[in-house]
Amino acid sequence: MTPDQYCQEKAVQSGSSFYYSFLYLPQEKRRAITALYAFCREVDDVVDECADESVARMKLAWWRQEIVSVFSEEHGKEPSHPVAKALVSVVKTINLSAGQLIEIIDGMEMDLDYKRYADFSTLKLYCHHVAGVVGQLSAEIFGYHNRQTLEYAHNLGLAFQLTNIIRDVGEDARRNRIYLPEDELVQFGVSSEDILYSRESDNFRRLIEFQIKRAETYYIQAFSALPIEDRKNQLPGLIMAAIYRTLLEEIKDGGCQVLRQRVSLTPIRKLWIGWKTWIRG
Repeated sequence: MTPDQYCQEKAVQSGSSFYYSFLYLPQEKRRAITALYAFCREVDDVVDECADESVARMKLAWWRQEIVSVFSEEHGKEPSHPVAKALVSVVKTINLSAGQLIEIIDGMEMDLDYKRYADFSTLKLYCHHVAGVVGQLSAEIFGYHNRQTLEYAHNLGLAFQLTNIIRDVGEDARRNRIYLPEDELVQFGVSSEDILYSRESDNFRRLIEFQIKRAETYYIQAFSALPIEDRKNQLPGLIMAAIYRTLLEEIKDGGCQVLRQRVSLTPIRKLWIGWKTWIRG
């Protein structure tokens, strides 16, 4: 199996909505974004699948060295992981930053440091690392003319991560993780135990509605920052936004019941939304 084939399989197996936005890209850009996505999945899996925290930290440290090797191949250093090998050819033609790739790893390590987030400013830093930076790197792959597009991409990444957090409240709680800011739980009269023990209530519904409004604010900020000349290149992100905003609508229409179930869209519906967005674009 080649490095590119490994990355493709990783993307398909994830079942993520991101995969559906890649389908509309030219081959080289699709190969590059798939390698970036596979890297994000690999380092995220380190945290999710390692029961021993010290082992997870060692693996993340190893990944930092792999990224250094990706950018040092001409000096005799070669990465060993198939995803890192796939990234080698990507960074030769696309301006991806080693520092930003390492920032993503820093964000994954925050999951080892934090099981709770005291306030939104701390959560926003996490979202910046694991999603805002990914948005900017994706924008580099898709291509842009106006640097304001990077602001769009960063805000869109934050919106995606906030959507993920809303969708996965119950699933994260079963891993003893709560990403909803603690001061906002207090504000809406919801306790950590309510979330950990899946206790639905009107207060919890209002809390999630508040989170949805915040996510929508970041979508709006992203769209308002996207220059018209870069809209066509950035269509994959707009496809993702259409899918994720539909997901938010489903959650809200369903009464914000995210503690006992994980709301999702069918593959056919994602393809339909993607196709409609592509045609309109």
